[in-house]
Amino acid sequence: MITIREAVSEDYEQIEIIMQQVQQMHVAWRPDVYCACSPVLSEEFFHHLLQEQSVFIAEDNGTTAGVMILEHRHIENQTHITKDILFVDTMAVDEKYRHKGIGHAFFNYVKDIKHQKGYDSIELQVNARNVDAMKMYAGYGFTPKSINMELTDYD
Repeated sequence: MITIREAVSEDYEQIEIIMQQVQQMHVAWRPDVYCACSPVLSEEFFHHLLQEQSVFIAEDNGTTAGVMILEHRHIENQTHITKDILFVDTMAVDEKYRHKGIGHAFFNYVKDIKHQKGYDSIELQVNARNVDAMKMYAGYGFTPKSINMELTDYD
């Protein structure tokens, strides 16, 4: 059974293992952008996130299976409609638990937070090479908002 809960200090090591797995995928996809590092998530920053109550754990029968980091973004300026956005900064699932409903459980949880706290929308960013994640997000109704483009080889 999958449950979602707020992370606690004792979750750090398992979270870092999952973050390392994701970093390895990013390095494999884009070694020109990402590099191997340790830690991916420093303990200091992790404790800051805990104070913000923005780190969540997915557990499968008591075993850590995924981590999600959320961020509140308030948009207010003369060129945009004022909005409060629930931004999914990180959604990472342990490789042993992928394709077992962890991402879906996270999204149901995020939708509940959105409704309970009155956010206007949920947003996230996804690596262009993470096709499985894009399919899952599209299945939840996410649509592209903007596309980052780059030019790396030029004279």
